[in-house]
Amino acid sequence: MKVVEGLFYTDDHEYLKVEGEYAYVGVTDYAQQQLGDITYIELPSVGDTFDKGDSFGTIEAVKAASDLYIPVAGEVVEVNEELNDNPETVNQDCYEKGWIIKIKMTEPSDVEDLMDAEAYKAHISE
Repeated sequence: MKVVEGLFYTDDHEYLKVEGEYAYVGVTDYAQQQLGDITYIELPSVGDTFDKGDSFGTIEAVKAASDLYIPVAGEVVEVNEELNDNPETVNQDCYEKGWIIKIKMTEPSDVEDLMDAEAYKAHISE
């Protein structure tokens, strides 16, 4: 199971890749393996704003459906439109091509509440 150093993680198995005041949000390798073959992802719209912990979409797979929760407050500045036609991209490459949304963080200090790679590894091994 792949856990990438330098990313931040939530208890709900979303990750955050921070680049300055922006961040990419996706689901972890653990999450995509637990879900199985992903068949649909409900994406938000550019310009939508969310508070930390809000549901920003839904991910559906053969095994189950799950809400997606945003790790930090922010405004959606880009969505991964590729996922509309190819949701299985998340299964194939969740950390690079399979990111879900890009946000402009409104409360960058929210990142301090997330797990680093080592803490997340411990979390998923419980």
